[in-house]
Order: sequence, then C-alpha cells, then structure tokens
Amino acid sequence: MSHRLFVGIRPPAAIRDALIDLMEGVDGARWQDEDQLHLTLRFIGEVDSHQADELAGRLHAANCPSPELTVRGVGTFAKKGRAHTLWAGIENSPELQRLQRRVERICVNAGIEPERRKYHPHITLARLNRSTGPLDPFLLRHQGLRLGPWQGEDYILYEAFLRPEGSFYEPVVRYPLEPRP
Repeated sequence: MSHRLFVGIRPPAAIRDALIDLMEGVDGARWQDEDQLHLTLRFIGEVDSHQADELAGRLHAANCPSPELTVRGVGTFAKKGRAHTLWAGIENSPELQRLQRRVERICVNAGIEPERRKYHPHITLARLNRSTGPLDPFLLRHQGLRLGPWQGEDYILYEAFLRPEGSFYEPVVRYPLEPRP
C-alpha cells in the first residue's frame, strides 16, 4: 500500500479564519477549505507503508524551537507562464529554515529523494486552471497582507487523499515544537 505524505505546520484558528475571509474575487479558482490550510515544510509524495513508518519514527528528531511565523503578501506559482497556485507567503526566518532543513535531512536519510526546488514558505489559498479569471485584482488588493506573528505548536506528518472534489489531508503524527523562551 502506498501513502502520499507531506510534513507541515497548521496555522492557528485566527490565521486560518483570516485567510478564509480573503478567498473570493477570482472566478474559477478552487479555493482551499479550512482543513487544507497549512505551511508545507516538505512534500514527500508516494511512499510504501514500510518507508512511511520509518519516516514517522525518524521525524521526532527534527524537533527544534518553534519558529515565529508571519503571513506576508500573496503570489502565484506558474508553469510555462500559466499560474496554477495562488498562495499567501510566509516570512522566511533562520528558525524556519533550520526546521525545514532538519525535516529535509531526515527525509533523505529515510531514503526519500532530495527536494531539488528551492524552499518557498507559503500557504496555498487556491488551485487555478485555464478557466480561472484574472488574478491581478486579487494580487493588488492583498499585496500588503500581514497576519501574525504566531508560534507553531507542532509540525505534522500528513497523509493526502486525492478526491475529485479536492484533496483531503489527514494528520498522521504530531511532533511538538519546543516553546520559545
């Protein structure tokens, strides 16, 4: 049996609520629901049950102080000039980079291919396709977005289930972060 996994941090309810309140004004966008909102530390992809169990056990070692997290601005990811993802950015910090690098190292040590893309901390707001309406009004309206800061209480190993109506993310294991002094 294979499992589609990723590691992420779930924003607190107040941040999720504020992000949900932004989700309008782009025709044809497939907006994320409240249960889908997370900051990805590492997308893992498909692994077998043995590798999933090994990774779940190893991820305890990534623990470090909770990074201070702040949502800042919005943007898109594009492929071949066409936007496919609308996101809210997360300010990068040395603490967040340290946690992300530790998670990456654990994944590689568990036999998962290294991530080749540069880490860009964000929370996905919507999936886009060819029928999506203009994005510029949304991007201009929310370019000054700032939410937080907040402290993550834990990082989570999630399993993603792909469904026709959208992905469902189930927390598998929660790993506490060390509180900041």
